[in-house]
Amino acid sequence: MRKKVGAQYIGNNGTKFVIWAPFTKQVKVVLSDGRTEQLLKVAHGYWEQELSDIPPGTLYKLSLDDEMVFPDPASRSQAFGVHDWSKVTDPNSYKWSDTAWKGIPLEEMIIYELHVGTFTPEGTFEGVISKLDHLLELGINTIEILPVTQFPGSRNWGYDGAYPYAVQESYGGAEGLKKMIDTCHQHGIAVLLDAVYNHLGPEGNYLSQFGPYFTEKYKTPWGSAINFDDKYSDEVRNFFLESALMWQEEFHFDGLRLDAIHEIIDRGARHFLKELSQNVDELEKQTGRRFILIAESDLNDTKIINPYEKGGFGLEGQWVDDFHHSIHSILTGELEGYYKDYGAMAHLAKAFKQAFVYDGVYSKFRKRTVGNNPVELPPSKFVISIQNHDQVGNRLLGDRLAQMISLEQLKLAAGVMLVSPYIPMLFMGEEFAEDRPFQYFVSHGDPDLVKAVREGRKREFEYFYDKGDGEFWDPQEEETFNASKINWDFKEDQNKTALFNFYKKLINLKKTGAFKAFSNKEKQIEFSEEGKYIKIIGKEGQNLFAVFNFKGEMLETEISGGNYDWKTVIFSAGKEWGGSANFPPTFNSGEVLKIPAHSMLVLSRNLY
Repeated sequence: MRKKVGAQYIGNNGTKFVIWAPFTKQVKVVLSDGRTEQLLKVAHGYWEQELSDIPPGTLYKLSLDDEMVFPDPASRSQAFGVHDWSKVTDPNSYKWSDTAWKGIPLEEMIIYELHVGTFTPEGTFEGVISKLDHLLELGINTIEILPVTQFPGSRNWGYDGAYPYAVQESYGGAEGLKKMIDTCHQHGIAVLLDAVYNHLGPEGNYLSQFGPYFTEKYKTPWGSAINFDDKYSDEVRNFFLESALMWQEEFHFDGLRLDAIHEIIDRGARHFLKELSQNVDELEKQTGRRFILIAESDLNDTKIINPYEKGGFGLEGQWVDDFHHSIHSILTGELEGYYKDYGAMAHLAKAFKQAFVYDGVYSKFRKRTVGNNPVELPPSKFVISIQNHDQVGNRLLGDRLAQMISLEQLKLAAGVMLVSPYIPMLFMGEEFAEDRPFQYFVSHGDPDLVKAVREGRKREFEYFYDKGDGEFWDPQEEETFNASKINWDFKEDQNKTALFNFYKKLINLKKTGAFKAFSNKEKQIEFSEEGKYIKIIGKEGQNLFAVFNFKGEMLETEISGGNYDWKTVIFSAGKEWGGSANFPPTFNSGEVLKIPAHSMLVLSRNLY
């Protein structure tokens, strides 16, 4: 049974407090005006009370056994920082204008991942609103924002959030976030939230002072795991379930991208993710709106997205790192770290065919067998990218593809992603070859923590130091953050503008079904390691032929089969996209195709 927690405004200047602190003997609400109010202990370790004369805006903390005073772990607002007063808010104060909005199915999404703080000069939700015309021109219908729960200071990726119910104040707080989502919906854009339920940030996280929110049974990269299956886990699960549902119910998010779900460790009979998915199903019935849950997972396990009747968790989709790694390793030649598992055309061909490269095969990097077979699942279950915050920001220099490869190679990578049958996700700025880095940055207030972060990041990049690949950017320095902000003057650059227009064309073709035939499981894929190319033929109401030339020289090839007339759908080396070649609008399958270095071509012909 659901149980709302925290300070819940109930109207007429009354607020109900619900706090879980099973081992304390006394819990009091301490108000900033000097008043103190006692809460009453009820079942399962909760403390509750409806209190009068506590309107929205009231500042409070919680006293445990008259010994320690902390902010509320379920605080809806930390206006003065992660260590300071919590604030009562009215969840119904914002007046929505999106009552007709019902959402977008995952299979129709063109996703754009962005970090609010660096997406615009303002670094706010209002700043995002100011760029919606750009996104609409590009063809984006969904944005996915990195985490926005309250973190220390004003600079952070968001994964150090300490309050799963509170919105980062420096971005614009809860009202600013609601306005951004409302405005997006009015423009036909869905909004997904990157939600973190595998850990909390180390600064401002007071959960352990209240109860056993963490367990020593398991360890994660961040320390003790969140307690999803140990003693007292029912109330812990409720705490995080309520947070996840709040973002979709109160804030009108269209769904969640769930961070690193392989670190949500739950060996109970009903996994937390399945319980969340079932609760979201109920929310859909109640609201008449569509909600999407997408997992980030490195397990390549179809259980995450399989339906309940097949023993699955029932999530709508999941990220596929295999696709990114296959393209990246071929284009850059990087074969260090996890890229040692990739680098061959066979890997990219397999990713194009079925998403997972590691589907029950041995991984040299992990030194074990990884994954299972996804062939029974539709391609709309898989979200792919050629860049994202992790794959850029977790590099030594935070360098993007535009700093590593040519314009022609950038168009080739974009073509593979958008022609593929999967759900594409762009990372902010990739559509115009943004060449500013996206670095890892923080603004912690604890000097010891700052030191630990610096040393940890340096250890992570020891390999690159040995190679002399660059200097370490200090995560705590404001300049690291400022250097990561998007440069919006791209239209002054001819190549950047050409790439932007190429993305626009590809996205429009994708949305209008031009590449639908490649979703057919019967598509034929041919590749050559020596020739460094992939050819694909798909059939579904039309014949569709694509060739991707990853070699640095001209590829001469032909279309096998009968003697048919073909028309050009898109050719990346064309002059209209900043290239230097021409390709005829129609083509006969008996002729030789000449595909320039690092380019791609799609042709089509009608079957009936």
